[in-house]
Amino acid sequence: MTTSEKAHALLDGVRVLHDEWALVAAGLTEAELRAPSALPDWTRAHVVTHVARNADGLLNLLTWARTGIEKPMYPSAEVREQEIEDGARRGAAEIIADVVAAGEKFLEYADTMPDDTWAAEVRNRTGTAIAGSVVARMRLSECAIHLADLGHGYDLARAIGLVSPLVDDLVEHAIFTRSAHLPAISLVGIEEDGTRHEWAMGAAPGPTVTGSSADVLAWLTGRTDGSALDGDVPQLPPYK
Repeated sequence: MTTSEKAHALLDGVRVLHDEWALVAAGLTEAELRAPSALPDWTRAHVVTHVARNADGLLNLLTWARTGIEKPMYPSAEVREQEIEDGARRGAAEIIADVVAAGEKFLEYADTMPDDTWAAEVRNRTGTAIAGSVVARMRLSECAIHLADLGHGYDLARAIGLVSPLVDDLVEHAIFTRSAHLPAISLVGIEEDGTRHEWAMGAAPGPTVTGSSADVLAWLTGRTDGSALDGDVPQLPPYK
């Protein structure tokens, strides 16, 4: 599979998740938006606003990949945080319309990307060099994980089940994101239907940790302590 083909496969998953976000967001009442999410100190309004601003930020990276002109995800970490705080204070109708529109704008631009631009190098918000195709994987990850973070009818297993053919990409992205903090472990994800996934974590082969892909991803992204996994599960540093 070429880089462009991989990017478009990821975008197909993003499209599925955007449709789900539009459906879920449309059903949130004002009171439900103000209720706590599964993330510390964030209401559901914060999560929905973050998903919208993430679409904007990743669109900046696609623009960078396409034009060759540097365009960071966010002006600064402080601006990013303030935009989320300010956006979460808006009324429900505006918040919901925003997350749908931002997602549509991201996909509309991504669908017009020339094939060769998906291999162009940009940098994510931590300064790590990535290919343009990784931007599509980033969006897939954000939409899947935060759908569960809403705390509104979706656990991580249900969220990633919407894009089950791309589960490997979700876990591999979590490993890539945390690569500097991960010990050497062999990860095995086993689904209810017997499907088996294997991932290498760290610089060398290590002990094996086993569980469902959802439980593996929840642990890698700091959503759980890994107690649902089998094996010698190490404690990971806080997820950022």
